[in-house]
Amino acid sequence: MWNRRKSVEVDIGGVRVGGTNPVVVQSMTNTDTADVGATVAQVKALADAGSEMVRVTVNNEAAALAVPEIVERLADMGCASPIIGDFHYNGHLLLTKHPQTAQALAKYRINPGNVGTKHRDANFQDIIQVAVDNDRPVRIGVNWGSLDQRLLTELMDANAKAEQPKDAAQVLRDALIESAMRSAALAEETGLDHDKIVLSAKVSGVSELIMVYRQLATLSDYPLHLGLTEAGMGAKGIVATTAGLGPLLTEGIGDTIRVSLTPEPGGDRTEEVRIAQQILQSLGIRSFEPQVTACPGCGRTTSTFFQEMAQDIQGHIRERIAFWKTEYPGVEELEVAVMGCVVNGPGESKRANIGISLPGTFEEPKAPVYVDGEHYTTLKGDGLVEEFKAILDEYIENRYGGGTSAEGVST
Repeated sequence: MWNRRKSVEVDIGGVRVGGTNPVVVQSMTNTDTADVGATVAQVKALADAGSEMVRVTVNNEAAALAVPEIVERLADMGCASPIIGDFHYNGHLLLTKHPQTAQALAKYRINPGNVGTKHRDANFQDIIQVAVDNDRPVRIGVNWGSLDQRLLTELMDANAKAEQPKDAAQVLRDALIESAMRSAALAEETGLDHDKIVLSAKVSGVSELIMVYRQLATLSDYPLHLGLTEAGMGAKGIVATTAGLGPLLTEGIGDTIRVSLTPEPGGDRTEEVRIAQQILQSLGIRSFEPQVTACPGCGRTTSTFFQEMAQDIQGHIRERIAFWKTEYPGVEELEVAVMGCVVNGPGESKRANIGISLPGTFEEPKAPVYVDGEHYTTLKGDGLVEEFKAILDEYIENRYGGGTSAEGVST
């Protein structure tokens, strides 16, 4: 049983975060927010991929002026993902100067280390007052790359005078957490309700991330947003994020997550959404789409046919999932197996809801299909991929369209 950390519930534009609500997947655009068309297109793509909240940079006048139109266009397109404004340095100016922008956004993200130097607390409070006036929640997002140096110096000085000084890394972690907690307290003193605050304390190191959030989770009941501040590119970014978020999520820590991948030039921004979903689904926390189990291949599978079939089935699921989710509730929990030889093929296929065991090298050219643990049929010949997809479609219709089993599936 997953033991979830208790937190208050925060309503972010109709998406409920914390409490007993599911862990929420969010993402962020990398377009110039002032480019309304490009930003709308990317937000829509991220939302269609499953991002339940999308953050946009609001860094200058042009971006602030573009926000209301972006939100309006998305609403006209039926895109319901709340839009969050990301503010650094000049957020107090932009939000007070452009009330229509403050009203259009569903949440504001503030980095306490980037709200000014001389008038840091006053600038922070200006943003909080806008949130209070517009009844908007705020994420107080501390980052070790832009930590309040005044606070860090204060803690370093105190540590140097201690009888048993901590190492510098621990003091840095303490400063991150202290910045988040002090800022949350100041926000409440300014008038922001307790259930309007989400906290994050992001770093780029996996071990540090785990230590920071374990400590932060014990200090309050604010919902927590998880993610490495910069995960990196490709496999490194995916592995680092999974290694960091996995332990925390299994311990019940985390109410929203983001996978901050560096995309390849011209790469697909929605990849970070799919990876976030896969982390949650692999941990058994949420289900988003049917899962395909496929063997890695070995000397028994010199043909690439099973790889191509697994890819084809995965593509078929991705194409159909939006329709299936509407028509067949629960289909996202379906397990499909596409196996490549007799060693584990039949066993894995029987464990899945529906599976096929393809012949390996030198094996008899036939492919048994298993439905709910029982041998259902055996396929042969060039058309077996399309035949299996037809069986899969009919299984889904029968099981999730009101029935309780695949009884009646035919080929």
